[in-house]
Amino acid sequence: MEDNVLQAVQDIYPDDFAWCYGCGRLNENGHHFRTGWLGEKTVTVYSPEEEHTAIPGFVYGGLIASLIDCHGTGSAALALHRKNGHEVGDGAEPPRFVTGSLKVDFLKPTPQGIPLKAIGTVTEIHPKKWKVDIEVFANDTVCARGEVVAVVMPSTFAKTE
Repeated sequence: MEDNVLQAVQDIYPDDFAWCYGCGRLNENGHHFRTGWLGEKTVTVYSPEEEHTAIPGFVYGGLIASLIDCHGTGSAALALHRKNGHEVGDGAEPPRFVTGSLKVDFLKPTPQGIPLKAIGTVTEIHPKKWKVDIEVFANDTVCARGEVVAVVMPSTFAKTE
């Protein structure tokens, strides 16, 4: 399993929008999920910590939902960035998305102590909305499936003085 993402969209979010508890690189207490390309799909790899335990030996479902959520918005940002003619690292600022809807289905208990891999398939459904179907794997086992409808972040989310 790939154990890291070399070029993540979260690494180039503007500082004002890099504070998300799930994927914000500037949130020192957050998870720091990082989303990149895996061919035509997207990938986030994350190793849950001991405090992410539901019951001994298994990962808390809220962490999995957070992984799906941030992977979805990051995947949409990657897709629109590419559609706009850019790739991570080319100096262009990527679009930022927020979650319009989040659906999570827990298929199997997710074992603790194994890196999780979220794989996303992105579909444009509107110029400002993208749908991302996500599977979360522990080794080769799909433990959860999710769907995120990600919406281009409205300008009203800009930081006000």
